[in-house]
Amino acid sequence: MTTLNEWDKKHFIHPTSSIQEQQANGPKVIFDKSEGIYLTSKEGTKYIDAMSSLWNVNIGHGRKEIAEAAKEQMEQLAYSSCFSNFSNEPAIRLAKKIADLAPPSLNAVFFTSGGSESNDSAIKIVRHYWRIQGQPERNKIIALRRGYHGVSAGATSATGIPEFWDMAGNLMQGFVHAKSPYEIGTESSIQSIREVIEAEGPEKIAAFMAEPVQGAGGVLIPHKDYYKEVRKICNEYGILYIADEVITGFGRTGKMFGVENYGVEPDVLSFAKGVTSGYFPLGGVIVSDHVHNVLKEKSEGVLFHGFTYSGHPTGAAVALKNLEILERENLVDNSSKMGEELQKGFKSIKEESTIVGDIRTLGLLGAMEFVQDPLTNKRFPAELKVAPRIIAALHERGVICRAVTYDNTDIICFSPPLIITKAQIDDLIAILREAVLIVQQEVEEQLAAL
Repeated sequence: MTTLNEWDKKHFIHPTSSIQEQQANGPKVIFDKSEGIYLTSKEGTKYIDAMSSLWNVNIGHGRKEIAEAAKEQMEQLAYSSCFSNFSNEPAIRLAKKIADLAPPSLNAVFFTSGGSESNDSAIKIVRHYWRIQGQPERNKIIALRRGYHGVSAGATSATGIPEFWDMAGNLMQGFVHAKSPYEIGTESSIQSIREVIEAEGPEKIAAFMAEPVQGAGGVLIPHKDYYKEVRKICNEYGILYIADEVITGFGRTGKMFGVENYGVEPDVLSFAKGVTSGYFPLGGVIVSDHVHNVLKEKSEGVLFHGFTYSGHPTGAAVALKNLEILERENLVDNSSKMGEELQKGFKSIKEESTIVGDIRTLGLLGAMEFVQDPLTNKRFPAELKVAPRIIAALHERGVICRAVTYDNTDIICFSPPLIITKAQIDDLIAILREAVLIVQQEVEEQLAAL
């Protein structure tokens, strides 16, 4: 282990991690095994993976069927390019399967290697859509504050979290952010979108882009009518609507796709994560029949956009098996039912605690917010680091979770595998209750001493 720790520090730059913390302490955990909702470290410590790792292990860990599907495909055709209209059977079948699962008007799929690539591709496709119709000035993307769309150039620019902008500076031009419902409420947020459109000029807006639920922003769930009103605004101004379903797709919210909770259909839908449950890097973009028809009619010559692994046959075979499991085991329905159990557990903790504010779930996507005064929603001083301390307490007790502290909020997020059972939810809630109450006592003592 000492050797692995040293090699990690010397040779491995971790994504979205503190480099200085890594150099001081080495890797937090070196995982060795996984099964179901659990991860096991090399020392043998077992953890509940309450985040599905990165919101993505929907069918749970250790599914041998997936390994067998990958093996069979690798032995037959591990990889071949899909450039220049070359194709392969798994990619064709996967495109058809995703179209069958998606909202009715979405039927054509472009494949990528992951979520950031998917959102960059969605942005480029909508800009191309307008360009080939003689409107190249329509290139601006409106997104929401606290939205997260990835870390590639375009996706970072669309992301509405300043910490991601600061990493390298100099965002791409053509991205504007409206205020989110979490910040100013439903009606004011809708008005903010309209104001941004009017200020920028409708003739310059290519698309509005948003997650059905703002995941990395803190599992921020809008009112059920929010996206209906947003869709109306997009229609009014002739703007395309991009739904970022990288987190919410494939059962996470208790529906196959998150937009189904709001009764709307986007023009473009990006996906990744749950399409393979993390067993293979794969994502994509689904476009509506209308957008596809424009592309078929007016996109002349070569479409100069594509990734080496677009339509990867092994990735497609893995995704097909993953979606088969998702449907066969009724995991979308289980997500809805277990989400209700998660919400019940959150409510029971809120009733016992003096620091739990808003609690929210949609399927197996949930969050608990901590505030100094739940009646006034007064936030804790940032230096108390309430959410990170609860995350640390959970980690000590064998639960992996995630804190969100943007804009001085204290939120912990949950996104367990869709296979989770009621008994496992009960275990998770029991550990969460203990962690919350312990940190609550510590924080109250600190505040009293001030």
